[in-house]
Amino acid sequence: MKTQDSVVFISGASRGLGLAFAHEALDRGAKKVYAGVRSPTEANTPGIIQVKLDVTDPASIAAAVTQCGDTTVLVNNAGIARLTSSTLDPAMIDIARDVFETNYYGMILVSQAFAPILAKNGGGAVINVLSDATWYARPMLAAYSASKSAAWSFTNALRIDLRNQKTLVLGLHVGFMDTEMTKGFEMKKINPRQVAEAALTGIEDNKEEVLADDFTREIKRSLCNEQPMYLNPPEIG
Repeated sequence: MKTQDSVVFISGASRGLGLAFAHEALDRGAKKVYAGVRSPTEANTPGIIQVKLDVTDPASIAAAVTQCGDTTVLVNNAGIARLTSSTLDPAMIDIARDVFETNYYGMILVSQAFAPILAKNGGGAVINVLSDATWYARPMLAAYSASKSAAWSFTNALRIDLRNQKTLVLGLHVGFMDTEMTKGFEMKKINPRQVAEAALTGIEDNKEEVLADDFTREIKRSLCNEQPMYLNPPEIG
């Protein structure tokens, strides 16, 4: 499908990758972009319409669906990360529950709510933002990694279900991006605009998976090795 003349709904679109998706979609000729945000502001960017959205609140999602019934491309971008000192951190359970509410259950709720809209509008596409952490986990990001692994599994099942309504489902895997979420961490980071560009090119090429950076591609390739990278994850840096 083409981004040109599409109507794009993006969760978590106030900053970072979500905002990059909004601008990239407009540059590619999207007719309209809905930016799902927790707290709409007075910001007025032509073509971008802020929509109040909390992906953990079914009522908020239902209201967004009612407002955005012409959506043809859904980008499940909303996500959070919480650090732990280790997998044995007493806070691990509470942190994991918090992260899963947004990164996993939120993705399910939004996908279920928008799937009938996409079907009504001809099929369209869903982009689910995943991670290289899908395939390996560092202790301090164990909860986040688990949520992204679960989201990957859901994405693969959703893809099968939505083929019947001609909806393309693309899993977008990416490593560290230069956003507020990684501020203070010294490592190689990819520009979020490059990631949005790769994902939208992916749906235009009818791809079902996009690996947005070299490190993510290296990790995915290693899954077939006798010693895959998840058995000995590299240090940050």
